[in-house]
Amino acid sequence: MGPSDLVLAGAVARRHYADGRSKVEIAEEFGLSRFQVARILAEARARGWVRVEITLPGHLDDELSLALRDATGVREAVVVEAPEQPEAATRDELAGVVAELVADTVRPGQVLGLTWSRTIEAMSRRLHRLAPCTVVQLAGSIAVDGGSAGTVEVVRSVAAAAGGEALPIYAPLVVEDAATAAGLRRQREIARALDRSKALDVAVVSVGSWGPGLSTVWEAVTEAERSEALARGAVGESGARLFDADGRDVTGDVDERVVGVTLQDLRDTPVVIATAYGARRAEAALAAVRGGFVTTLVADAALARRVLEIAAPSSP
Repeated sequence: MGPSDLVLAGAVARRHYADGRSKVEIAEEFGLSRFQVARILAEARARGWVRVEITLPGHLDDELSLALRDATGVREAVVVEAPEQPEAATRDELAGVVAELVADTVRPGQVLGLTWSRTIEAMSRRLHRLAPCTVVQLAGSIAVDGGSAGTVEVVRSVAAAAGGEALPIYAPLVVEDAATAAGLRRQREIARALDRSKALDVAVVSVGSWGPGLSTVWEAVTEAERSEALARGAVGESGARLFDADGRDVTGDVDERVVGVTLQDLRDTPVVIATAYGARRAEAALAAVRGGFVTTLVADAALARRVLEIAAPSSP
């Protein structure tokens, strides 16, 4: 192919790939047939003169997202290919994705439920648009080092963005005994929030693994309760509700002391957006999907790849 042909090939390829012109338009401009244009484009790709690079904003990985969706059976998965960076930076990237999903999902007049996590707190600061809706706190508050806003503040912030009503829960997430938890659940304002939580349209939750440093609830319970939950098969928690590797509820002392929605409430919710990150939370994330209380999973690449390893069929 001589210089003139190379110039033609470059011009045709640029018209098509850079300018978005159709093959018919290009053919008319250069006095070619549509088939000649198609052949030039094919040769340009084959010889490496044209390289198509797909770079989604926010480090989104489309192929890994689809692979995670297909492997788990979740309705939708969004994976962020975060570079080597501190966990806080990864949480911020996931929070931006969750904020966009929430803004795109919630419709006017719907009910949105929120638990608390550092990712969800960060999401509330990035949520700049939201349809008018009621925002419900799904579980009591928990004190965490480094958390700049508690659950009540997050719920009020999101409700303000929506111009809707906030239904907070003024109670701890885990209280000292089952009787206290039952009494709090009967209090008028808390009961109102929990009742409204049984008719959610969209929920946003986080998934933690049942282990030190992997769950905000782990430090809030006794060593005996941690061990009891592990003995019962607990691998993860969401809103302090524990579940096993198949996503089944793990009940016991911890469960009875929680002020918040149940996993069944989440299973009854049409859209549940869950966030999780880090390879060590992969088993818990997969279990949550298996348990039927996650419809959309937002994760980082490390967690996604580990889930794919766990979910892969065993070799005979």
